[in-house]
Amino acid sequence: MPNYLPEPPFRHNQANRIGILLINLGTPEAPTAGALRPYLKEFLSDRRVVEIPRALWWPILNGIILNTRPAKSAEKYATIWQPGGSPLKVYTEQLTRLLQTELAGRNDCPLLINYAMRYGRPSVASVLAEMKAKGCDRLLIVPLYPQYAASSGATALDAVYHYLLQTRNMPDIRTVRHYHDHPGYIASLRQSVEDHWAEHGRPDCLLMSFHGTPRRSLDQGDPYHCECLKTGRLLAESLGLNSSQYRITFQSRFGRAEWLQPYTAKVLAKLGKQGTKRVDTLCPGFAADCLETLEEIAMEGKATFLAAGGGEFHYIPALNTRPAWVTALADIVLAQLAGWLPSDWNAETESNLLTERQRRSRDAGCPP
Repeated sequence: MPNYLPEPPFRHNQANRIGILLINLGTPEAPTAGALRPYLKEFLSDRRVVEIPRALWWPILNGIILNTRPAKSAEKYATIWQPGGSPLKVYTEQLTRLLQTELAGRNDCPLLINYAMRYGRPSVASVLAEMKAKGCDRLLIVPLYPQYAASSGATALDAVYHYLLQTRNMPDIRTVRHYHDHPGYIASLRQSVEDHWAEHGRPDCLLMSFHGTPRRSLDQGDPYHCECLKTGRLLAESLGLNSSQYRITFQSRFGRAEWLQPYTAKVLAKLGKQGTKRVDTLCPGFAADCLETLEEIAMEGKATFLAAGGGEFHYIPALNTRPAWVTALADIVLAQLAGWLPSDWNAETESNLLTERQRRSRDAGCPP
């Protein structure tokens, strides 16, 4: 017999709600080796993230990586840590609150909006349990990855489905697979770039750096590479750039296997050696700034470019909580909620229905 998680007690006076769960990658609790170790172990133990056979990967992970990498990663996290925690967590929390406000202004029906981290806290399972206890019988899951990849969007959904496997009374589920070509997302990126250029002038080259994945993933059918190229092309077209004015590259390579190319670091070095006067870099694959954008690109990428002989290096921040992005995300959410949102909801009618439901349950001798 399956072992189901305990169901929250049913209350006749509790209204059913639509829940929206934003899922981001995750973050350690602190910029220390002790906090990095469990975070990296959870992340690098995911079979979608590392597809190496367990017999080969387990000794490498537990014998080498988890004994050497946490301290090095902690030093990098310390350079970007904010008073409220890691930037990724801070921006995700702020985005959740702003989305709640935006949706409340565009829809009368109350929506419960929360966020979770695929790795670390708050966990997907804990937040889903909390939303279920608050009456969410319909859930929209929104992984905050613009481009779909098995190692990002799919593994976020894995965590949701794993929770549901343990659930006796399942909610209705809808998901957002990707939004790499959504007009609002592209417009938000364009506005971000144009705002930067309005203040600082235009560069010689706009470099769009996406997180890398192993080349093997593309060969086996992962659409991520194609979706990154489409995002880059649409953004370049919206900015009126020709092919010589921008580059699309891939960062965060790990291990010795071939990853998606061209590699960001190598392109920055080449541009520096060519004497490029100014490069502006943005990372359209990240909904919020994090270690990979603020340290790997804004710090390490800049150092690579300048050391090779380049002139100015500008990092254009991720969309984070830009108003245009909040509006675009609300558009994405509302489109996915079609058919769920009642057109005539009002608080008085709902209160009367709950009162009637309680009366009927008492008359039938049911628990309150």
